[in-house]
Amino acid sequence: MKDFKKKIKQLSKDFLPEIIQVRRQLHAHPELAFEEIKTGDIICAELDKAGIPYKRGIAKTGIVAIIQGKNPDKKTIGLRADMDALQISERTMTDFCSKNEGKMHACGHDVHMASMIGTAIILNQLKDSFEGSIKIIFQPSEEKYPGGAIQMIMEGVLENPKVSCMIGQHVHPSVDAGKLGFKHGKSMASTDEVYINVIGKGGHAATPELVIDPIVVASHIIIGLQQVVSRMATPTIPTVLSFGRIFANGKTNVIPDEVFIEGTFRTVDEAWRKSAHEKIVVIAKNIAEAYGATCKIFIDKGYPFLFNDENLTHRIMHYAEDYLGTQNVQEIDLRMTAEDFAYFSHTLPSCFYRLGVKNPESKEISNLHTPDFTVDESSLEAGMGFMAWTVINELGNDF
Repeated sequence: MKDFKKKIKQLSKDFLPEIIQVRRQLHAHPELAFEEIKTGDIICAELDKAGIPYKRGIAKTGIVAIIQGKNPDKKTIGLRADMDALQISERTMTDFCSKNEGKMHACGHDVHMASMIGTAIILNQLKDSFEGSIKIIFQPSEEKYPGGAIQMIMEGVLENPKVSCMIGQHVHPSVDAGKLGFKHGKSMASTDEVYINVIGKGGHAATPELVIDPIVVASHIIIGLQQVVSRMATPTIPTVLSFGRIFANGKTNVIPDEVFIEGTFRTVDEAWRKSAHEKIVVIAKNIAEAYGATCKIFIDKGYPFLFNDENLTHRIMHYAEDYLGTQNVQEIDLRMTAEDFAYFSHTLPSCFYRLGVKNPESKEISNLHTPDFTVDESSLEAGMGFMAWTVINELGNDF
């Protein structure tokens, strides 16, 4: 295995300049959920060049490639990279910044795809040296609910051949490039969208006694709902309820008839999630009624929490320490962000780990989902090489 590891590291180093260019090409042409046509063309061109067979059009714009080693039916491992970009106008001013106005790879999906292409090329070059198969999934629409993962699963992406486990990686802007972060068990939160329409009776702002002010009612609802987190949630169950949009079409002297509130609810426990939804509805309606108003509540149930299989994650973390050294592998905290890779994690044993992309010499952290998000592209060497190393080990090959 020592010589095999050396070979993977050398291939990763050799392919790094090429994979950086692929990443830059993907970054320059970001596309939103289920619109990833040019993105797919770039991916397929690289797969064609490497001679890796694939199918397009799964869950509309998804791509699945297969690499078969010797005795391909022995075991199949699934790898996933997401494809879509965000509705953000880029401010990085790099030579390869977004050419699509108002769209940007601000969550690192360009890195995920490029790294996966590198992993595929490495494994394809070594396929005569290992047993088993690898199913490489390029998934559309991670950023937009209901997401591409559940649709690909429903279309049979985990069958024929049947996948035994799923592995994915995501950039981590606060971890130095070349390092990896792991979280066993519950790793990321579920995510639900909360929509509340408060209906009162509008009128002149100078005669508040003649109106039922939906703005005041909405304010009390927002404050009252904080009790769901601070007083009703079990302290051991991480919970977030935040409101990011309040819209009332009034004026300085006009109280409107209604107010619209939009927010997100996140947790890592399905029973509490269901109970909390019920509490949100009851509290909002009771507060509105107490002030003579009414309200309509719609909770759009999104992705489940992401669960990293304990045994699989333990093994992959061990592979990481072997490949990169223990000093470059760390435990990370549970995150209240969400990921539709969670659907895979509730279907079969899965591990979703973090790839550090921070420039070690920089004091600034370039945060996800911001117009200034950047990565240290040297991270791609560790990203593609480590995933290839993980696959070889997880397939159970003994060299």
